[in-house]
Amino acid sequence: MSKLDEMGKKVRKLQLRAAAAKTKLRDLAENLPINWTEIDEVAEKASAVFAELDGARRELAAMKKLR
Repeated sequence: MSKLDEMGKKVRKLQLRAAAAKTKLRDLAENLPINWTEIDEVAEKASAVFAELDGARRELAAMKKLR
């Protein structure tokens, strides 16, 4: 498997994790004020996965450009 294929696979996995984090954050918001103490933890996890996804997308775009 080429590096480009591996990065594409990584991006797809991160997209799934980001979608799950977004859903968890939305569910938490819909049920407020229940579990309001979890807001920081859930938001930090969502932010981290979206930052990782953004970096992987940029890296994939750069790899495609060099191709």
